[in-house]
Amino acid sequence: MDLPINHFKRALAAGRSQIGLWCSLSSHYSAEIVAGAGFDWLLLDTEHSPNDLESLLMQLQAVAAYPSTPVVRVPWNDTVTIKRVLDIGAQTLLIPYVQDADEARAAAAAMRYPPAGVRGVAGATRATRFGRVRDYAQHAHEELCLLVQLETEQALEHIDAIAQIDEIDGIFIGPADLHASMGYAGEVANPKVVPLIEDALRRIRRCGKAPGILVGDEQLAKRCIEAGSLFTAVGVDVAILARGAERLAAQFRRGT
Repeated sequence: MDLPINHFKRALAAGRSQIGLWCSLSSHYSAEIVAGAGFDWLLLDTEHSPNDLESLLMQLQAVAAYPSTPVVRVPWNDTVTIKRVLDIGAQTLLIPYVQDADEARAAAAAMRYPPAGVRGVAGATRATRFGRVRDYAQHAHEELCLLVQLETEQALEHIDAIAQIDEIDGIFIGPADLHASMGYAGEVANPKVVPLIEDALRRIRRCGKAPGILVGDEQLAKRCIEAGSLFTAVGVDVAILARGAERLAAQFRRGT
């Protein structure tokens, strides 16, 4: 049995724009619903959600039958967590709050087996199709995709150095935390911050890496894509449910 092809990784390498949806509901059922909606990728979040390893496994299983690629955001740049998420079959990981090249290299090492890295070796895992993938340990890295998330103004200063790390496929700008780091907590489109985001996306692209971002506003998302974003999340499942439910309730409460 061959390694599953990571179509998301190949699309980024080819410079093809990938439109995604952020998934924080932590449900395999909701993940399957949106997996058939037409997005190129789905972000399964374990940082700011009640997801645990077993619920994440069920979401990966639910999404597997659909063309959308699952991307897992781990809760922290932690070798043990990364190892466990890789073992249950995730091929694309987003590592939050990476501040500099040293932290980025640590994330890259956690994704690779020795001698290139420090990932622990296990045999009959879901990642190996329970031991059925031929020479998994020798070739796993070929289909693994590493995305690192920059979330502070200080981190943006290290874009060039981070981009020089070969194992990194993409660099994601976290707009909410970036705003907070600059004194604008709770905002995602402050006019003093948006130009910095657009500049960062352009710099990442010039460095030969794929830039990415989460933007809920359609016009701002289009601006970010024009600035170079190649993997752009354009909505959040929780927000879609909450705002949609509110609109529906409001339609039937007007005038009562």
